[in-house]
Amino acid sequence: MTQPSEGQAPVAVPESRLRWLPWLNEVIQGVGARPLRVALTVAGTVVGTATLVAVLGLTTSAQGQVSGKFSILRATEVEVVANDGAFGIGGFPQDADERVERLKGVNAAGTAWSVDAVDWDSVSSTVVPDLTAPVPTGISVYAASPGLLTASKATLSQGRAFDRFCIERRCQVAVLGVVAARRLGIDQLRPGLSVFIDGTQFLVTGILDDVERNTQMLGGVIVPDTTAQELWGGPAKAAAWMTIDTRIGAAAVVGSQVTYALRPEAPSTYQVTLPPDPRSLQRSVSGDLAGLFLALAGITLLVGAFGIANLTTVSVMERIPEIGLRRALGARSVHIGSQFVGESGFLGLIGGLIGAPVGIAVVLMICLARHWTALLPPWLIATPVLGLVVGLAAGAYPAWRAARIEPVAALQR
Repeated sequence: MTQPSEGQAPVAVPESRLRWLPWLNEVIQGVGARPLRVALTVAGTVVGTATLVAVLGLTTSAQGQVSGKFSILRATEVEVVANDGAFGIGGFPQDADERVERLKGVNAAGTAWSVDAVDWDSVSSTVVPDLTAPVPTGISVYAASPGLLTASKATLSQGRAFDRFCIERRCQVAVLGVVAARRLGIDQLRPGLSVFIDGTQFLVTGILDDVERNTQMLGGVIVPDTTAQELWGGPAKAAAWMTIDTRIGAAAVVGSQVTYALRPEAPSTYQVTLPPDPRSLQRSVSGDLAGLFLALAGITLLVGAFGIANLTTVSVMERIPEIGLRRALGARSVHIGSQFVGESGFLGLIGGLIGAPVGIAVVLMICLARHWTALLPPWLIATPVLGLVVGLAAGAYPAWRAARIEPVAALQR
């Protein structure tokens, strides 16, 4: 209040106010006064925001790819393993394929086991070996029913697979996996081409190019199960398995019925493995990926926040005389603090506005390169607000320090 003259009432001095347009003008001028330093500081927030957007976009896009591939392949696969080998071949009846294929929803089914009685080094071919090439090792022998290759979604690059005639006649024929064929020096299927397994000759009828299930067979030799049983005996206890290819959505029903179709008097003989819920798998995979990369994005944003805090603190120290002059002219502590908070928030907002499009561009480029469908959460449009929040939080402490500076102490510097 002013000192009143004699006979006059005291006159109150109006409290100074800072309107938002002058405040915004001060903030913009304060940020624009140091363009190079501002650009280097904003870079941290840009990288953090772009990383965050890219991570969320790629995680969402990967979810779609995982869900699509899983639904087509894994959601249509049922695995059955026998607990004992006292019934049929490795616990499976001779007509296991036919029994299971009669179930509604089954496309194909087949049994197989690894022939452990044959040593891995006892497989050779009639092809003249390349003396400079390494000696082939690690070639396994698998006994399979005719339905296994169909259930495994196998594709042959040459020749054909053995059929039920070969199974019934116990023919000495074999199908080579592409990896095993390369190890044996076989690059082309020729008439009369044979391989020798433990000294027994097998005519090669085809070469596998790829399998979507039971991929270990690409590195082995596949022979009819009846032929393997006649030459080397049946599998060891619980060594055989059955692969079932079902229609989409039928795996759970088939899994509940297959044990009764195979052995109705003792269904507990078998262990059935059903595909996990695709939604839970999708959430698990995406959750692990998102957690890992979001931590990286959070660290990057934290680095950007420290950069903004450092710049604001340095700005406060450099502008102490200016702060003292403004305080002496009537500016209140809240005005000084709000200006520095506004500058740091403006820096964070700039970083968010630049980083969000950069992150979206990264997602689009990676999805185009991988032939994915780009999926972006709709709330990513609010990502620049995150930059604003980071900037406001980073500038809180420097603004508090600036607001505590006394005019007299500031003007003395």
